[in-house]
Amino acid sequence: MTTRTAAERRAEARTAHRARFADCPTNRLLDRLGDKWVALVLKELSDGPRRHGELNRAIAGASQKMLTETLRRLERDGLLNRTVTAAVPVRVTYDLTPLGRGLLPVLAAVTRWAEENSGRIDAARREYDESGARDAVRAGSGGTGQ
Repeated sequence: MTTRTAAERRAEARTAHRARFADCPTNRLLDRLGDKWVALVLKELSDGPRRHGELNRAIAGASQKMLTETLRRLERDGLLNRTVTAAVPVRVTYDLTPLGRGLLPVLAAVTRWAEENSGRIDAARREYDESGARDAVRAGSGGTGQ
């Protein structure tokens, strides 16, 4: 029987946790939705197909590279379709799939919740910061951040 150190047991527990996390459908979806430009792309496509240039103008904060990467990831996930039409120049449009459209009510609910509660969250953060609770937590953990 091999004896393991506490550090080895913690490392094994971390590895097992990461594997469970990676397999969890909810975490995988939240990871995708948490990408910076995903919600904006889905919102822009909610009214119907859009060309890349239209999306680029509508989501002005995203670089062309980031927008393209976001669109590719959403296409890979089956949330949108990319259609190429032979023309001069080539016409590329993006549209939500039925799977992507199914996310719209979820995003609407999250948006509604955020709008209704963002003031309360901001107030809680101010209260926490002003109370010095953050410093008390650090002092209690020995300042290790663990």
